[in-house]
Amino acid sequence: MSDRLLSLPQDYDDFLNRLKERIRTAQVRAALAVNQELIHLYWQIGRSILEQQQSEGWGTRVIERLAKDLRKEFPEIKGFSRSNLGYMKAFAEAYPDEAIYQRGVGKLPWRHNIALLDKVKTQEQRLWYAEKAIENGWSRDVLVWQIESNLFGRQGKAVTNFERTLPKPQSDLAQNLIKDPYCFDFLSIQDDIQERGLEQALVNHIRDFLIELGIGFSFVGSQYHLEVDGEDFYLDLLFYHLKLRCFIVIDLKMGEFQPEYSGKMNFYVSAVDDLMRHETDNPTIGLILCKSKRKTKAEYALRNLNTPIAVATHQLPSKLQENLPSIEQLEMKLEAIASDIEKGMPDENK
Repeated sequence: MSDRLLSLPQDYDDFLNRLKERIRTAQVRAALAVNQELIHLYWQIGRSILEQQQSEGWGTRVIERLAKDLRKEFPEIKGFSRSNLGYMKAFAEAYPDEAIYQRGVGKLPWRHNIALLDKVKTQEQRLWYAEKAIENGWSRDVLVWQIESNLFGRQGKAVTNFERTLPKPQSDLAQNLIKDPYCFDFLSIQDDIQERGLEQALVNHIRDFLIELGIGFSFVGSQYHLEVDGEDFYLDLLFYHLKLRCFIVIDLKMGEFQPEYSGKMNFYVSAVDDLMRHETDNPTIGLILCKSKRKTKAEYALRNLNTPIAVATHQLPSKLQENLPSIEQLEMKLEAIASDIEKGMPDENK
Protein backbone atom coordinates (compact mmCIF):
# COMPACT_ATOMS: atom_id res chain seq x y z
CA MET A 1 0.00 0.00 0.00
CA SER A 2 1.41 3.40 -0.98
CA ASP A 3 1.90 6.21 1.57
CA ARG A 4 -0.69 8.24 -0.34
CA LEU A 5 -3.44 5.67 0.20
CA LEU A 6 -2.58 4.90 3.82
CA SER A 7 -5.03 6.45 6.28
CA LEU A 8 -3.05 7.84 9.21
CA PRO A 9 -4.36 8.54 12.70
CA GLN A 10 -5.32 12.16 13.33
CA ASP A 11 -2.60 12.71 15.91
CA TYR A 12 0.11 10.97 13.85
CA ASP A 13 1.99 14.19 12.92
CA ASP A 14 2.14 15.35 16.54
CA PHE A 15 3.36 11.91 17.60
CA LEU A 16 6.03 11.92 14.85
CA ASN A 17 7.26 15.38 15.83
CA ARG A 18 7.53 14.40 19.50
CA LEU A 19 9.45 11.27 18.51
CA LYS A 20 11.83 13.27 16.32
CA GLU A 21 12.50 15.70 19.15
CA ARG A 22 13.17 12.82 21.55
CA ILE A 23 15.65 11.27 19.10
CA ARG A 24 17.43 14.60 18.57
CA THR A 25 17.65 15.12 22.33
CA ALA A 26 19.12 11.63 22.74
CA GLN A 27 21.65 12.35 19.96
CA VAL A 28 22.77 15.53 21.70
CA ARG A 29 23.06 13.72 25.04
CA ALA A 30 25.08 10.93 23.42
CA ALA A 31 27.43 13.44 21.79
CA LEU A 32 27.86 15.28 25.10
CA ALA A 33 28.56 12.01 26.89
CA VAL A 34 31.23 11.06 24.35
CA ASN A 35 32.83 14.50 24.62
CA GLN A 36 32.74 14.36 28.42
CA GLU A 37 34.48 10.98 28.43
CA LEU A 38 37.15 12.33 26.06
CA ILE A 39 37.76 15.34 28.32
CA HIS A 40 37.99 12.97 31.30
CA LEU A 41 40.51 10.79 29.43
CA TYR A 42 42.62 13.84 28.53
CA TRP A 43 42.59 14.95 32.18
CA GLN A 44 43.74 11.48 33.29
CA ILE A 45 46.55 11.41 30.70
CA GLY A 46 47.62 14.90 31.70
CA ARG A 47 47.57 14.00 35.38
CA SER A 48 49.65 10.87 34.76
CA ILE A 49 52.26 12.87 32.84
CA LEU A 50 52.40 15.42 35.65
CA GLU A 51 52.96 12.71 38.23
CA GLN A 52 55.71 11.09 36.17
CA GLN A 53 57.45 14.41 35.66
CA GLN A 54 57.31 15.15 39.37
CA SER A 55 58.42 11.70 40.54
CA GLU A 56 60.68 10.55 37.69
CA GLY A 57 61.81 13.86 36.22
CA TRP A 58 60.45 13.19 32.73
CA GLY A 59 61.61 15.76 30.20
CA THR A 60 60.54 16.92 26.74
CA ARG A 61 62.15 14.00 24.91
CA VAL A 62 60.20 11.44 26.93
CA ILE A 63 56.95 13.26 26.10
CA GLU A 64 57.90 13.26 22.40
CA ARG A 65 58.53 9.51 22.54
CA LEU A 66 55.24 8.98 24.40
CA ALA A 67 53.36 10.87 21.69
CA LYS A 68 55.02 8.79 18.98
CA ASP A 69 54.24 5.48 20.70
CA LEU A 70 50.60 6.44 21.36
CA ARG A 71 50.06 7.46 17.72
CA LYS A 72 51.62 4.16 16.60
CA GLU A 73 49.37 2.12 18.90
CA PHE A 74 46.20 4.12 18.14
CA PRO A 75 46.57 5.41 14.55
CA GLU A 76 42.81 5.87 14.20
CA ILE A 77 42.66 8.28 17.16
CA LYS A 78 43.72 11.88 16.62
CA GLY A 79 44.95 14.02 19.47
CA PHE A 80 48.15 12.32 20.62
CA SER A 81 50.61 14.87 19.24
CA ARG A 82 53.35 16.19 21.50
CA SER A 83 51.71 19.61 21.69
CA ASN A 84 48.32 18.13 22.57
CA LEU A 85 49.87 16.01 25.32
CA GLY A 86 51.28 19.29 26.60
CA TYR A 87 47.76 20.74 26.68
CA MET A 88 46.51 17.65 28.53
CA LYS A 89 49.17 18.25 31.16
CA ALA A 90 48.26 21.95 31.34
CA PHE A 91 44.57 21.00 31.64
CA ALA A 92 45.22 18.69 34.60
CA GLU A 93 47.47 21.32 36.17
CA ALA A 94 44.83 24.04 35.75
CA TYR A 95 42.07 21.86 37.25
CA PRO A 96 43.56 19.66 40.01
CA ASP A 97 40.16 18.17 40.95
CA GLU A 98 39.27 15.20 38.72
CA ALA A 99 35.55 15.99 39.03
CA ILE A 100 36.14 19.06 36.87
CA TYR A 101 35.14 17.09 33.76
CA GLN A 102 31.57 17.00 35.13
CA ARG A 103 31.40 20.82 35.10
CA GLY A 104 31.22 23.26 32.21
CA VAL A 105 34.66 22.55 30.79
CA GLY A 106 33.75 18.87 30.47
CA LYS A 107 30.85 19.77 28.19
CA LEU A 108 32.93 21.92 25.87
CA PRO A 109 34.85 20.60 22.85
CA TRP A 110 38.58 20.18 23.42
CA ARG A 111 39.51 23.12 21.15
CA HIS A 112 37.35 25.39 23.32
CA ASN A 113 39.30 24.20 26.36
CA ILE A 114 42.60 24.86 24.61
CA ALA A 115 41.45 28.43 23.97
CA LEU A 116 40.56 28.81 27.66
CA LEU A 117 43.99 27.51 28.68
CA ASP A 118 45.77 29.82 26.24
CA LYS A 119 43.85 33.01 26.92
CA VAL A 120 42.43 32.95 30.47
CA LYS A 121 44.70 33.02 33.50
CA THR A 122 42.44 32.20 36.45
CA GLN A 123 40.30 29.13 37.07
CA GLU A 124 37.37 31.32 38.16
CA GLN A 125 37.28 33.10 34.80
CA ARG A 126 37.85 29.90 32.80
CA LEU A 127 34.86 28.26 34.48
CA TRP A 128 32.77 31.41 33.96
CA TYR A 129 33.56 31.56 30.25
CA ALA A 130 32.91 27.81 29.93
CA GLU A 131 29.43 28.18 31.42
CA LYS A 132 28.68 31.17 29.18
CA ALA A 133 29.87 29.27 26.12
CA ILE A 134 27.50 26.39 26.90
CA GLU A 135 24.61 28.71 27.76
CA ASN A 136 24.99 30.72 24.55
CA GLY A 137 26.17 27.95 22.22
CA TRP A 138 29.36 29.84 21.27
CA SER A 139 31.68 28.52 18.60
CA ARG A 140 35.38 28.56 19.44
CA ASP A 141 35.87 31.78 17.45
CA VAL A 142 33.06 33.53 19.33
CA LEU A 143 34.47 32.30 22.65
CA VAL A 144 37.91 33.71 21.77
CA TRP A 145 36.35 37.02 20.74
CA GLN A 146 34.40 37.26 24.01
CA ILE A 147 37.56 36.54 25.99
CA GLU A 148 39.63 39.08 24.06
CA SER A 149 36.91 41.71 24.50
CA ASN A 150 36.92 41.00 28.28
CA LEU A 151 33.28 39.98 28.62
CA PHE A 152 33.99 38.84 32.19
CA GLY A 153 34.98 42.38 33.13
CA ARG A 154 32.13 44.03 31.17
CA GLN A 155 29.14 41.95 32.26
CA GLY A 156 26.78 43.72 34.66
CA LYS A 157 28.90 46.89 34.85
CA ALA A 158 26.44 49.42 33.41
CA VAL A 159 24.89 52.21 35.52
CA THR A 160 21.23 51.25 36.11
CA ASN A 161 18.28 51.88 38.39
CA PHE A 162 17.07 48.26 38.10
CA GLU A 163 17.36 47.46 41.81
CA ARG A 164 14.76 50.14 42.57
CA THR A 165 12.50 49.87 39.51
CA LEU A 166 12.31 46.09 38.88
CA PRO A 167 11.21 43.28 41.20
CA LYS A 168 13.60 40.47 42.06
CA PRO A 169 14.78 38.25 40.46
CA GLN A 170 14.19 40.24 37.26
CA SER A 171 16.33 43.13 38.53
CA ASP A 172 19.31 40.81 39.04
CA LEU A 173 18.80 39.13 35.66
CA ALA A 174 18.56 42.49 33.90
CA GLN A 175 21.63 43.87 35.69
CA ASN A 176 23.74 40.88 34.65
CA LEU A 177 22.39 41.14 31.14
CA ILE A 178 23.68 44.68 30.48
CA LYS A 179 27.38 45.14 29.69
CA ASP A 180 29.66 48.13 29.77
CA PRO A 181 31.20 48.77 27.34
CA TYR A 182 29.64 47.11 24.31
CA CYS A 183 32.31 46.22 21.75
CA PHE A 184 31.48 46.94 18.10
CA ASP A 185 34.76 45.64 16.67
CA PHE A 186 32.80 43.76 14.00
CA LEU A 187 31.90 47.06 12.28
CA SER A 188 33.89 48.80 9.53
CA ILE A 189 32.97 52.46 10.00
CA GLN A 190 34.52 55.92 9.90
CA ASP A 191 35.56 58.15 12.82
CA ASP A 192 32.97 60.80 11.99
CA ILE A 193 29.97 58.44 11.76
CA GLN A 194 26.71 59.85 13.09
CA GLU A 195 24.13 58.07 15.23
CA ARG A 196 21.95 57.09 12.25
CA GLY A 197 24.99 55.64 10.49
CA LEU A 198 25.95 53.59 13.55
CA GLU A 199 22.39 52.34 13.82
CA GLN A 200 22.35 51.25 10.18
CA ALA A 201 25.75 49.55 10.54
CA LEU A 202 24.48 47.56 13.52
CA VAL A 203 21.35 46.53 11.61
CA ASN A 204 23.51 45.46 8.64
CA HIS A 205 25.53 43.30 11.05
CA ILE A 206 22.57 42.21 13.14
CA ARG A 207 23.88 38.67 13.69
CA ASP A 208 27.15 39.97 15.18
CA PHE A 209 25.23 42.59 17.16
CA LEU A 210 22.93 39.93 18.64
CA ILE A 211 25.98 37.89 19.69
CA GLU A 212 27.40 40.95 21.45
CA LEU A 213 24.05 41.72 23.12
CA GLY A 214 23.83 38.15 24.43
CA ILE A 215 21.39 35.27 24.40
CA GLY A 216 17.67 35.99 24.44
CA PHE A 217 17.55 39.17 22.33
CA SER A 218 15.10 39.17 19.44
CA PHE A 219 15.28 42.03 16.94
CA VAL A 220 11.97 43.88 16.46
CA GLY A 221 13.05 46.81 14.29
CA SER A 222 15.07 49.98 13.73
CA GLN A 223 13.59 53.47 13.56
CA TYR A 224 10.52 51.81 15.05
CA HIS A 225 7.53 54.11 14.66
CA LEU A 226 5.33 55.19 17.56
CA GLU A 227 2.52 57.73 17.41
CA VAL A 228 1.73 59.73 20.54
CA ASP A 229 -0.93 62.47 20.50
CA GLY A 230 -0.82 62.55 16.71
CA GLU A 231 2.96 63.12 16.68
CA ASP A 232 5.49 60.66 15.20
CA PHE A 233 8.40 59.27 17.21
CA TYR A 234 11.06 56.78 16.11
CA LEU A 235 13.02 54.40 18.35
CA ASP A 236 16.61 53.80 17.23
CA LEU A 237 16.47 50.06 17.95
CA LEU A 238 13.78 47.90 19.52
CA PHE A 239 14.31 44.37 20.83
CA TYR A 240 12.31 41.83 22.80
CA HIS A 241 14.12 39.71 25.38
CA LEU A 242 12.77 36.18 25.54
CA LYS A 243 14.10 35.37 29.02
CA LEU A 244 13.16 38.66 30.68
CA ARG A 245 9.86 38.70 28.75
CA CYS A 246 10.07 42.41 28.02
CA PHE A 247 10.80 44.96 25.30
CA ILE A 248 14.21 46.66 25.34
CA VAL A 249 14.59 50.09 23.73
CA ILE A 250 18.12 51.11 22.67
CA ASP A 251 18.99 54.76 22.06
CA LEU A 252 22.36 55.36 20.36
CA LYS A 253 24.47 58.44 21.11
CA MET A 254 27.85 59.32 19.59
CA GLY A 255 28.93 61.70 22.36
CA GLU A 256 29.18 61.73 26.13
CA PHE A 257 26.08 60.92 28.18
CA GLN A 258 23.94 63.95 29.03
CA PRO A 259 21.23 64.03 31.74
CA GLU A 260 18.50 64.94 29.26
CA TYR A 261 18.98 61.61 27.48
CA SER A 262 17.36 59.83 30.43
CA GLY A 263 14.21 61.98 30.14
CA LYS A 264 13.86 61.11 26.46
CA MET A 265 14.36 57.41 27.21
CA ASN A 266 11.82 57.61 30.03
CA PHE A 267 9.31 58.86 27.45
CA TYR A 268 10.15 56.04 25.02
CA VAL A 269 9.88 53.33 27.68
CA SER A 270 6.56 54.70 28.94
CA ALA A 271 5.19 54.85 25.39
CA VAL A 272 6.21 51.25 24.60
CA ASP A 273 4.70 50.08 27.90
CA ASP A 274 1.42 51.81 27.07
CA LEU A 275 1.18 51.08 23.33
CA MET A 276 2.92 47.71 22.86
CA ARG A 277 3.37 45.86 26.14
CA HIS A 278 1.11 42.83 26.60
CA GLU A 279 -0.44 42.15 30.00
CA THR A 280 1.88 39.13 30.41
CA ASP A 281 5.02 41.14 29.58
CA ASN A 282 7.35 42.57 32.19
CA PRO A 283 8.14 46.31 32.26
CA THR A 284 10.04 47.66 29.26
CA ILE A 285 13.74 48.42 29.78
CA GLY A 286 15.65 51.32 28.22
CA LEU A 287 19.34 51.17 27.31
CA ILE A 288 21.19 54.38 26.45
CA LEU A 289 24.44 53.60 24.59
CA CYS A 290 26.89 56.52 24.51
CA LYS A 291 30.48 56.96 23.40
CA SER A 292 31.41 57.87 26.98
CA LYS A 293 29.78 58.55 30.34
CA ARG A 294 30.56 59.92 33.77
CA LYS A 295 29.26 57.56 36.42
CA THR A 296 27.98 60.12 38.93
CA LYS A 297 26.20 62.15 36.26
CA ALA A 298 24.47 58.99 34.99
CA GLU A 299 23.48 57.91 38.51
CA TYR A 300 21.93 61.32 39.27
CA ALA A 301 20.02 61.28 35.97
CA LEU A 302 18.44 57.89 36.78
CA ARG A 303 17.91 58.33 40.53
CA ASN A 304 14.30 59.54 40.63
CA LEU A 305 13.01 57.83 37.50
CA ASN A 306 10.47 55.05 37.96
CA THR A 307 11.17 53.35 34.62
CA PRO A 308 14.04 50.82 34.38
CA ILE A 309 16.89 52.42 32.41
CA ALA A 310 20.57 51.58 31.95
CA VAL A 311 23.43 53.76 30.73
CA ALA A 312 26.40 52.06 29.08
CA THR A 313 29.10 52.91 26.57
CA HIS A 314 30.07 51.51 23.19
CA GLN A 315 33.52 50.97 21.73
CA LEU A 316 34.01 51.40 18.00
CA PRO A 317 36.84 49.70 16.09
CA SER A 318 40.31 51.18 16.51
CA LYS A 319 41.78 53.25 13.67
CA LEU A 320 44.02 50.34 12.73
CA GLN A 321 41.01 48.06 12.31
CA GLU A 322 39.08 50.75 10.43
CA ASN A 323 41.90 51.18 7.94
CA LEU A 324 42.17 47.46 7.20
CA PRO A 325 40.49 46.39 3.95
CA SER A 326 37.25 44.45 4.18
CA ILE A 327 36.91 40.88 2.89
CA GLU A 328 35.04 42.20 -0.14
CA GLN A 329 37.83 44.67 -0.91
CA LEU A 330 40.46 41.94 -0.60
CA GLU A 331 38.50 39.65 -2.92
CA MET A 332 38.20 42.44 -5.52
CA LYS A 333 41.93 43.14 -5.27
CA LEU A 334 42.81 39.45 -5.69
CA GLU A 335 40.51 39.17 -8.69
CA ALA A 336 42.19 42.21 -10.28
CA ILE A 337 45.65 40.73 -9.67
CA ALA A 338 44.57 37.37 -11.11
CA SER A 339 43.14 39.13 -14.16
CA ASP A 340 46.39 41.05 -14.71
CA ILE A 341 48.42 37.86 -14.42
CA GLU A 342 46.13 36.06 -16.86
CA LYS A 343 46.42 38.92 -19.38
CA GLY A 344 50.20 38.83 -19.13
CA MET A 345 50.52 35.07 -19.71
CA PRO A 346 51.56 33.91 -23.21
CA ASP A 347 48.99 32.08 -25.31
CA GLU A 348 50.10 28.42 -25.48
CA ASN A 349 48.14 27.88 -28.70
CA LYS A 350 50.25 30.39 -30.65
